[in-house]
Amino acid sequence: MRDEAMAEQDSRLARAAREALEEGGALARNLEAFAPRPAQQALSVAIATAFESRGTPLGTLIAEAGTGTGKTFAYLVPALLSGVKTIVSTGTRALQDQLYHRDLPRVRDALGVGLKTALLKGRANYLCHYRMHQAKGEPRFASREIAAQFQRIVAWAGRTRMGDLAEVEGLGEDSPLIPVVTSTVDNCLGSECPFFSDCFVVQARQRAQSADLVVVNHHLLLADLALKQEGFGEILPGAQAFVVDEAHQLPDLASQFFGEALSARPLVELARDALAECKEVPGALAAVQEPARALEQATRALRAAMDDLPVRGTRARAAELAAAEDALEALAQALAALAAVLEPLRGASPGFEACTFRAGDYAARLRRWRDIAADEAPAQPPADPDDRMPPQVPDDADSVRWYELTARGFRLSRTPLDVAGPLAEHRERSKAAWVFTSATLAIGGQFGHYADKLGLAEPQTLLAPSPFDWQTQALCYLPRRMPDPGSRDYGTALVDAVRPVLEASGGRAFLLFASHRALREVAALLRGSECPWPLFVQGEAPRGLLLERFRASGNGVLLGAASFREGVDVAGDALSVVVIDKLPFAAPDDPVFEARLEAIRRNGGNPFRDEQLPQAVIALKQGAGRLIRSERDRGVLVLCDPRLLGRSYGKVFLESLPPLPRSRDVDDVRTFFGRECGFEAPAPRGADLF
Repeated sequence: MRDEAMAEQDSRLARAAREALEEGGALARNLEAFAPRPAQQALSVAIATAFESRGTPLGTLIAEAGTGTGKTFAYLVPALLSGVKTIVSTGTRALQDQLYHRDLPRVRDALGVGLKTALLKGRANYLCHYRMHQAKGEPRFASREIAAQFQRIVAWAGRTRMGDLAEVEGLGEDSPLIPVVTSTVDNCLGSECPFFSDCFVVQARQRAQSADLVVVNHHLLLADLALKQEGFGEILPGAQAFVVDEAHQLPDLASQFFGEALSARPLVELARDALAECKEVPGALAAVQEPARALEQATRALRAAMDDLPVRGTRARAAELAAAEDALEALAQALAALAAVLEPLRGASPGFEACTFRAGDYAARLRRWRDIAADEAPAQPPADPDDRMPPQVPDDADSVRWYELTARGFRLSRTPLDVAGPLAEHRERSKAAWVFTSATLAIGGQFGHYADKLGLAEPQTLLAPSPFDWQTQALCYLPRRMPDPGSRDYGTALVDAVRPVLEASGGRAFLLFASHRALREVAALLRGSECPWPLFVQGEAPRGLLLERFRASGNGVLLGAASFREGVDVAGDALSVVVIDKLPFAAPDDPVFEARLEAIRRNGGNPFRDEQLPQAVIALKQGAGRLIRSERDRGVLVLCDPRLLGRSYGKVFLESLPPLPRSRDVDDVRTFFGRECGFEAPAPRGADLF
């Protein structure tokens, strides 16, 4: 009888979701400018059905929702009406804040439901009282401006309720103060912290535990899954349903969290934290000072020794440089020396206990990366080890060891080549509904590539088309006579092909490049040819500032690389052209990508068909998605790569894009921008090519 009652209740969820989004429904009645969309209703019903079927094969859904579908409302409605505990994960903290502070309250109020909601971020977003206390009086601020900003944080700390550093005006995400006043999983003291009762991280988690719907981001979600795989505590509360928005990002991010890494910053912070702890323990400074400074010097010396290496490469490539190998050995010795000094002090304070564990943990990570057997086990973890245990690291046959250099730092990583297994195991244990949605998941209308990446066996799938009128709002232009993308004069040919488009549109364009080298070349060519439009070039200003200036210019041309393909929303007349220079195949210098291709080859697969092509299709769809963001937008997508028509695989790219009318004649572009009304697709010259 109970099962029948639940089935009846479940069937009502799909109907209720559809009715809420229909003409005359709760959202139409209570939200100004809300427009019912059939694709949105279909998506919401599919999500509701997955919620109803949680714990069964029908409870997993992959849904591509075209731009403008309104997927946020489509999943919030069933989540709020279902009554089941739901985790919604977004791609970035900015999207997380937008969802929680803008979209969620609007939908909740429109539906008239009183469910409790919570926003939960990673610990690096919350003020740590202990770390701030340790930083007071420390002469480590690089400038008076940084010191003044620190004092503003101290003043804010006395009045904030949430402790979210996003509340601090003028504190950028890349501020050097953030690691000073926040904790990490390595340096957090847990329940031993003298400020534990006032901990903002603990309070945020408590709010999440008692909420019906919790908004997180992928980094936090994956950190939790990696720790659950080890069986040590959990950051997120248990849930009956998970909605993963911007889900195309998940496979690559997951590989980071199911691997392990050691970078320069935590090593330097360990040395400085050990010195800071000496203030609380008389006599400790004499023992700790020299090995702590030696560790910091060894870290900087390793970065200097790696200067002659490529920016990224494999462990084997690093081993070819004798100076780097010597510096790695010196770093290992410095870590061992500091660990030996800290061991007798670990009982003197919780901070020294944490530093002792960190020294042992970092030494173990370094040994594994170097592939050197440990003569003895690493230091035992302190009491209350939640969040501090290293993730399970795959065997070398299933992982790749590699390095990456930054201006002043390095990162030594060990990354699994396949995360489908651990992700599938967690989903199976959760017995929850899982919904994966994004505007870019399908390849030629199929989801097999994405399902394989996440270990999804026979999931439910849905293609929810964009509601935009592509025949009148947009045009896809493929210039004629473009040379091979690898030719030396490709940049010049691209400028020649794009200039008449920019003249027709009056600028207002994104030029998106597959490489920074090509970006710089075209920027130089445009500047050297009396370009009449203001140019905004990635790398010459922060991304946010470039976008702000581009919008304000009214006729600017912005040149960007991969980071501008997604997460950039410029609606209206400010953006009317998107140019993509080449098909965005992954760079050959990515050691993880190359290792994946080799693994596919070893297992009898086709690396190009199974990995390179699908990845490039998704990247192209992301870039093309910048063009039309609303029902009122109009614009031209310019695809310059001649391989779209000259190679057999070009058809896969074209079939994965929205149904834009296509042309190879620049006069059609001029006509498009010359008409006041919508664009009527021309009879393309050379229609046989399509």
